[in-house]
Amino acid sequence: MALTADIAATYRGPGRVVARLLGMGRREDRALLVLLLAGVLIFVAQAPYQARLAHLDPEVPLSAALYWSALVWVFVFPLLCYALAALAWGVSRLARRRISGFAIRLSLFWALLSATPAALLGGLVAAFIGAGPALQLVALLWLALVLWFWIAGLRVAAVGEADDQE
Repeated sequence: MALTADIAATYRGPGRVVARLLGMGRREDRALLVLLLAGVLIFVAQAPYQARLAHLDPEVPLSAALYWSALVWVFVFPLLCYALAALAWGVSRLARRRISGFAIRLSLFWALLSATPAALLGGLVAAFIGAGPALQLVALLWLALVLWFWIAGLRVAAVGEADDQE
């Protein structure tokens, strides 16, 4: 399925999409690509806001703001996501859940990529309206979507791991 079709299908049933992705085999390069795409799209979502800030404060040029934003979202963000996935794997072991590290990573990375439409909306709200209740609402929506997609993916992964052990 096309990436955009998978993202749209995630909003209808996040568990089914993650189950299909996990069924395609353990491909760490695919998981990394999903994470990098999420980081690039979040960077693109922040570009209008960065342009607004550069217009309001000419001290910091737009190119410098975009450079640092790209550095954070394309290089630092993936490292933090891998650390979060490792922490979740450790918690799953403490809770005696047998979910593979790959399943945890893929479900987290897919949740982040699938929630990027809300991040794009957040970037536009930040650029045109600015800080306020509307931006907070969109940020809360983005966070809720990430958690919903990630938890649904983890539930499917846990069921799949239990089926593999039987």
